Amino acid sequence: MDVANKSVSEFVLLGLSSSWELRLFFFMVFSLFYVATMLGNSLTVITVIADSHLHSPMYFLLTNLSIIDMSLASFATPKTITDYLTGHKTISFDGCITQIFFLHLFTGTEIILLMATSLDRYVAICKTLRYASVISPGMCVALVVASWGVGVMHSMSQVIFALTLPFCGPNGVDSFFCDLPVVFQLACVDTYVLGLFMISTSGIIALSCFILLFNSYVIILVTIKHHSKGSSKALSTCTAHFVVVFMFFGPCIFICMWPLNSFLIDKILSVLYTIFTPILNPTIYTLRNQEVKAAMSKLRNRLLNPNKTTPLLYF
Repeated sequence: MDVANKSVSEFVLLGLSSSWELRLFFFMVFSLFYVATMLGNSLTVITVIADSHLHSPMYFLLTNLSIIDMSLASFATPKTITDYLTGHKTISFDGCITQIFFLHLFTGTEIILLMATSLDRYVAICKTLRYASVISPGMCVALVVASWGVGVMHSMSQVIFALTLPFCGPNGVDSFFCDLPVVFQLACVDTYVLGLFMISTSGIIALSCFILLFNSYVIILVTIKHHSKGSSKALSTCTAHFVVVFMFFGPCIFICMWPLNSFLIDKILSVLYTIFTPILNPTIYTLRNQEVKAAMSKLRNRLLNPNKTTPLLYF
């Protein structure tokens, strides 16, 4: 790291509010959602691994989505919860850059995974006879590897840009975690044009991916409409998937395409996709699914009555 570009050794996370009562409220809400996110997604992963009937491409992708959601919930939330409890607000320069890296790594990876999940549903519903040949185990692994590769490349571009900026004060980050739209405004040079281009480009990419996903779900819903058999289940599944897609993409697109907007709006949207969205996967994707609920019931019975059941099956 070029020391000449960094005279600021730490940043101050200003958080969501300076009120003690609101900080206590956020501490309780964030703690509750974080625990629920970790437990719900962990239960999903364990259930899919333990039940051989769920060893299918869709559940493989949803399992990886659960892992990403746990990671996205953990890059900053534990520190935020601890800071609300202790009153500590500072974060080192390296810690801030690390948060930017992991935030964009996990969001970039999740975008591609959501597209992969959409592809899986599209082929399953619209190209049913070709599903086994198109969505093969090898293809699923390739999609997951590609999602991580895209996430790494995206996050590295954001970090490299942040490291080239000179920071000499002020050092107050008007958020509860470090992200490029708020951090680059603290640089000691005029970064308006370059920063706006860099961040808005991410927003355009996210918007393009959202449009592709939206079109795929429109095609799926039209196809479902022309098939009465099993249409209600497929419609419910696709609607739930689209809710998650909208809740994830909406805040990301808004923050990236309008980075100089109201910080209050940005804070609310940041809470949505870092605190609330990660819990949507287990609640909407899986826990509403009858197959997953049946598998969880079987897993519970096996754990409560280990002598009466066969050993758990793993991948």
